[in-house]
Amino acid sequence: MTMRQDYPAVQTLLQQPSLDTDLKNIAEKILRQERITPAEGLTLFEKGDVGFLGALANHVRERMHGDKTYFNRNFHIEPTNVCVFTCHFCSYSRLYKNREEGWELSIDQMLDIVKSYDGQPVTEVHIVGGVHPKMQLDFFVELIQKIKAHRPDLHIKGFTAVELDYMFRKAKVSVDEGMRILNEAGLQSMPGGGAEIFHPDVRAKICHDKVDADGWLAIHRAAHNRGMVTNATMLYGHIETYEHRIDHMERLRQLQDETHGFNTFIPLKFRNKGNDMSDIPESSIVEDLKLYAVARLYLDNFPHIKAYWPMLGRNTAQLTLSFGVNDLDGTIDDTTKIYSMAGAEEQNPSMNTAQLAHLIKQAGRRPVERDTVYNEIKDYTDVVFSDEELLVTK
Repeated sequence: MTMRQDYPAVQTLLQQPSLDTDLKNIAEKILRQERITPAEGLTLFEKGDVGFLGALANHVRERMHGDKTYFNRNFHIEPTNVCVFTCHFCSYSRLYKNREEGWELSIDQMLDIVKSYDGQPVTEVHIVGGVHPKMQLDFFVELIQKIKAHRPDLHIKGFTAVELDYMFRKAKVSVDEGMRILNEAGLQSMPGGGAEIFHPDVRAKICHDKVDADGWLAIHRAAHNRGMVTNATMLYGHIETYEHRIDHMERLRQLQDETHGFNTFIPLKFRNKGNDMSDIPESSIVEDLKLYAVARLYLDNFPHIKAYWPMLGRNTAQLTLSFGVNDLDGTIDDTTKIYSMAGAEEQNPSMNTAQLAHLIKQAGRRPVERDTVYNEIKDYTDVVFSDEELLVTK
């Protein structure tokens, strides 16, 4: 494993006479691989500059993963953007009464999307969308079963805790029973969406009518208890404070201590186009990088920190690789609209394997293709790509 060894860089920082005593003490704890407290996490946000946080986070990232940066070959299916909920930050969904403005895919249409990848080396289908009142548990059980029957090797990652909470309540089944039904049908893992910000004061203002923090955590706990891995997210850069961010990450850290079922933490940047919070300015790149760094330092029991490149844009995603991030998600293949509709940097989010590996190499890292659960498939460090392979086609 290649190691750039940022330990000397961190030691140089610690020797600066101007360094705040609190920051020095926190850094020394991190170097000793000791857990930092919520108060210390807050101090990192409030006092740490981007260079200090980046050096510390990069040290932890390289201690855990060296220069490896993971990606996978995946595509998304978004069954619908019709939704019963009214999240104020959302630019994607349409209420059921306005469903003619959105889309509703049938099972056959979604199977056709899967079939369009026949013969291609994708390893994962990611299924997530709005909460449609008529797309219920039985509908998605049938979809999962048909995908598995057609392509048994394809890993099915699907449904946010918000979607599942609604499905289970409509079907009148418990969380544990609902997870059993979907898991036995072929659902293998869950994305982390719907977490937003856990704190009730923020949740009441931005997404008051959907599952609360305890409900979200309970669904992920149930998945973990079945041996399924899941991801976790946090929507940041809107009305939340640093305290709210730490509260959010602390709840995730506690559940991870209990279950060890989370693969990845994915900070999601609030984008302000076309939603009810368009008056709120978006966070700066400096604030983005600080958030990624603090997440890597605080979530000491999370194996991976992911930057979702379609949301951040390619250049900023490259920068995050020096701020604790060791995963850039996947090739996507222009199969998601959730962030493009909110004004994300990538309006047509698609990169082929060569382009994504090249992006990682440009940042001085080793591109490693993985499957959903981080089994390594291929190291692309020494692969030479042709100009044709690197040509942007979308």
